[in-house]
Amino acid sequence: MTNQNQNTPVDVQGGIKQAFIGLQMLFVAFGALVLVPLITGLDANTALLTAGIGTLLFQLCTGKKVPIFLASSFAFIAPIQYGVATWGIPATMGGLAFAGLVYFALSLLVKLRGAGALQKIFPPVVVGPVIIIIGLGLAPVAVDMAIGKGSNYEYSDAVLVSMVTLLTTLSVAVFAKGIMKLIPIMFGIAVGYVLCLFMGLIDFTPVAKASWFSLPNLTTPEFKLEAILYLLPIAIAPAVEHVGGIMAISSVTGKDFLKNPGLHRTLLGDGIATSAASLLGGPPNTTYAEVTGAVMLTRNFNPNIMTWAAVWAIAISFCGKVGAFLSTIPTIVMGGIMMLVFGSIAVVGMSTLIRGKVDITESRNLCIISVIMTFGIGGMFVNLGEVSLKGISLCAVVAIILNLVLPPAKNQIED
Repeated sequence: MTNQNQNTPVDVQGGIKQAFIGLQMLFVAFGALVLVPLITGLDANTALLTAGIGTLLFQLCTGKKVPIFLASSFAFIAPIQYGVATWGIPATMGGLAFAGLVYFALSLLVKLRGAGALQKIFPPVVVGPVIIIIGLGLAPVAVDMAIGKGSNYEYSDAVLVSMVTLLTTLSVAVFAKGIMKLIPIMFGIAVGYVLCLFMGLIDFTPVAKASWFSLPNLTTPEFKLEAILYLLPIAIAPAVEHVGGIMAISSVTGKDFLKNPGLHRTLLGDGIATSAASLLGGPPNTTYAEVTGAVMLTRNFNPNIMTWAAVWAIAISFCGKVGAFLSTIPTIVMGGIMMLVFGSIAVVGMSTLIRGKVDITESRNLCIISVIMTFGIGGMFVNLGEVSLKGISLCAVVAIILNLVLPPAKNQIED
């Protein structure tokens, strides 16, 4: 009895410590987490809620073995924007819910055929160009927001704010050390926001009107075939990136999560989290590289910390003033951030080709990459009756078909 009494304060102290470390992990992910809803017009509080729920569902699928946090995926920004403009938020959420089923299919494939099956269907020559198109396709959006196009901001004010925001983000990303290096987006937004404050560009009326406690804005999804077919293939790129994320956290912790709990379970966790988020009106979830970096830096490998991060995200989502405050961030600030973020997505695609040692001069690879780049940048679309396949989804489908149909390169046959 005495030992229990002596150990209880230690357990409580350890729990409090984990709770605050979890809050720190959420802080690392916060800037990128709220960026997606702020850009796409979704509710930031809903994104916080679904990120927390998604992380808990992921932990449930993986037996709470992987110290990782799930939140909004950048790969879905352009598709969400197009979907919201074309079909509205409910239909877009319905399409994204079905996109989560791609993870289910890949999870089953890995379970039955092993992780090598992904490499055969989604080699770097397929995934790399698609990711590049995701980033480059967003470049005009970033520039338009940075110069204040379509807004009430003067061009000179817009460029000043966006460039200061961009330079701050770049400086922190390159020169900062420790935990600061992991949150360049937070610093960029903070500096841009303060500058806008001094320039009189911020209206705090929404914050004053918002209540401290309010329910996040949930959306009931609608299911339209065209929206589903458009959004379904887009999950391929983040799903394949997920493999890299799991390999990264495995390397950081010294544990092979590809085997235990298994890649099929982590893919299933991502899929369930993505579908669950979409059914509630939040952006799709994915494993966050920023949080993996924080785990490496702090050496906090306990999955309980991510549980606390999820609990914090859910708790904060019920504070109406948080969402109202985030809505006051000027679009020109977000434009400065996006000029770096969207470019970095394209760089991830390039690095995928480089790491995969793809010989882009080989005729087969050259044909696949060339067609995908032209289709993506040129805005190619294919009408199938009343349904149209376009953008990233068309690129993903065409890349997979070309990879399966074209004969393998000579060096591959020899291997």
